[in-house]
Amino acid sequence: QVQLVESGGGLVQPGGSLRLSCAASGSIFRINTMGWLRQAPGKQRELVATITNDGSTNYADSVKGRFAISRENENAKNMVYLQMNSLNAEDSAVYYCKLNQFGVDYWGQGTQVTVSS
Repeated sequence: QVQLVESGGGLVQPGGSLRLSCAASGSIFRINTMGWLRQAPGKQRELVATITNDGSTNYADSVKGRFAISRENENAKNMVYLQMNSLNAEDSAVYYCKLNQFGVDYWGQGTQVTVSS
């Protein structure tokens, strides 16, 4: 019913930047929350940032001031973005896009972000 497709991951040097994108399609209603979570090898999946349909944002302490989440919900587009700056090795993980509506979570397949010199 809802499909999420992430893009924009890759290899970046420490201190560099990446922009992740997530395209949502299917039965998407106006009121929802979209976000990004990440999972590094051997670690639990953790919240990175969320944004509600009215633009309210929430960030993990570890990314505040470095990452920015935004969304675009016009012209039949349902997109969420994650601008990541000042990346470091601890940011390396698989990043997942998530959409929550009516208490149901939908997930993308994930995109790998590797920060290494």
